[in-house]
Amino acid sequence: MIPSNNFGQLIAEAQKLVKPVALARPSEDAGTVGCALQAQDGQIHTGICIDLACGIGFCAEASAIVNMIKEGETVIDYIVAVSKRGIIPPCGRCREMMVQVSEQNYKTLVIVSETEVVPVSELLPRHWLSQ
Repeated sequence: MIPSNNFGQLIAEAQKLVKPVALARPSEDAGTVGCALQAQDGQIHTGICIDLACGIGFCAEASAIVNMIKEGETVIDYIVAVSKRGIIPPCGRCREMMVQVSEQNYKTLVIVSETEVVPVSELLPRHWLSQ
């Protein structure tokens, strides 16, 4: 169950970013996923995805994490990603990125649905760094 705090604000911030933008080719776009995270210092950082050919794009979570690091923070308290379909859990690459940025991010709470929040540690069981 989602505790009563600012999760609604994070979801709303991520939803505001979902504004698809067509890029060079029909198969390339940006802004189909928005992400908002709250860093340990309380600041909210956001990002959008960029989907390009050859796998050189990046996820909205990665974009938000870069914005957080730019401000000197590495620890994420809460994170959510949203598309037009609703809340979506982070992909494996983004889960991995979170814990490589800071091992404290095993404790990051990931909003995976309107009613469920799980720590990254549940999304990355038996992680190679924790051995």
